[in-house]
Formats: sequence, structure tokens, C-alpha cells
Amino acid sequence: MSVYQLKSRFQNILRPLVRSLAARGVTANQVTSVAAAVSVLLGLFLIVAPIPHWFLLVPVWFLLRMGLNAIDGMLAREHGQKSILGAYLNEIGDVVSDVALYLPFALIDPNGIMLAVAVIFLSALTEFAGILGQTVGASRRYDGPLGKSDRAVLFGALGIFIAVGGRFAAWTSWLWAVVALLLVWTIINRISAGIREAHTVAR
Repeated sequence: MSVYQLKSRFQNILRPLVRSLAARGVTANQVTSVAAAVSVLLGLFLIVAPIPHWFLLVPVWFLLRMGLNAIDGMLAREHGQKSILGAYLNEIGDVVSDVALYLPFALIDPNGIMLAVAVIFLSALTEFAGILGQTVGASRRYDGPLGKSDRAVLFGALGIFIAVGGRFAAWTSWLWAVVALLLVWTIINRISAGIREAHTVAR
């Protein structure tokens, strides 16, 4: 089960806040831009100052970012703020944010950065595979097992692990390998689901 499947419950909790923000003139694009900017700044901060206890900011920010991502989507859909620019900001901002937040973990791995960088690349590719569904007549695909929300849980847990004194070691290479395989599985699932949906729509 993907964390993404819990999204509707999360949105119901946030809906009163979204109504209030919309009434105050806050736009979906503003929320999207702020989420991306803070993600990049946090990633850069952890790269420059990789002090273990600062990695506790990662799970905290991932939780807040998930909220902001839900808020910008609800503002767009439920308050008439959908735009072409917003679609670009949403997809590009998510990928840039993920890269910025994952990279500090690659740089503290004593085994080298190659496997972790492969995970970062595959993470971006999963989102690309999801977006491509729209180009073949299907919907934007969010299939798991390791979508954006699931990766947020994973890297948030790693942030807590580092913050409480944990250290990456030889086992980390096996972790990255398993994550990479799950990401490949996710890519295959999104492509397969997109093809099936496109064929169904075409009938």
C-alpha cells in the first residue's frame, strides 16, 4: 500500500485551512514556489553543514511539504486556480525539491555517492514516468510501491536515524540497492498502468 492512498484523508483535514488561505488571496503557485524554495535551501544547508542533529529537519520538513503539496493542489482544483504555469511549477518543483533533499544523504555515505545518486536519478525517472501517462491519453500516474510520499517516509526515517547518532556503513549500499529496485518496479508499474488506461480510454 502506498502512502499516496492516504491522501484523501489528509486533504479532508486540511480543507478548512485551504478555504481560509483562498479567502486571504493566497495562490496555489505561491504555495508551490515556497515549498520548492525551502526544500532547496534546506538541502543546500545540509550539504554545507552536514551536522547530524540538523538532519532532524528533514522529516519535519517532509511532513510540512506534504501538507503544502496537498494545499496547492486543493487551491488549484477547488478554488479555480488551475493554470498551465502551475502545472509546470508543480512537477518541476517536486523533482528539484526531491533532488535537493536526497543529495545530502548521498554526500555523507562513506561507501561513495554512486548508488545514492542512482536512487536520486531513478526517483526523478519515476515522476517522469508518471507525467508521461498524460501524453498517451491516460491520467497522471501515481502508482507505487515507492512514489513521492513513500520516499518522503523513507528519507524522513533516515533523517531521524542520522539525527539520533546513526551512521551509514556497509549496509547502506544494500539499502540503496533495494530502494533502486523498488523504484524500477514503480517505473514499470506506472508505465504499465498508463498503457492499460490509455487503451481503455481509446476503446
